[in-house]
Amino acid sequence: MHYPIVIHKDPDSDYGVTVPDLPGCFSGGDTMDEAIEMAHEAIAGHIETLLMDKQPIPNKSPLEVHLEDEFYADGIWVLVDVDLSEVSGKLVQSSTSLA
Repeated sequence: MHYPIVIHKDPDSDYGVTVPDLPGCFSGGDTMDEAIEMAHEAIAGHIETLLMDKQPIPNKSPLEVHLEDEFYADGIWVLVDVDLSEVSGKLVQSSTSLA
């Protein structure tokens, strides 16, 4: 599943990442590449936590919705591909190893 992320960079800071479709999911990195890689890990971890807590995974919004949001006006948009079957597969493996 492709999740849109928005990357922000202030002059005296690292790259910050927000995942608008997953409230509370943030990340960052020293470089743009690192920020994208860390965002992938943050999304997978966030979804894994939601699944463990038996919480619903929020629906994705069309990218156009986020592009119209002034809060993200100065950001750089990237789509990050996260394989949800890998995330849910980890949970199945964890639960079977505990049994």
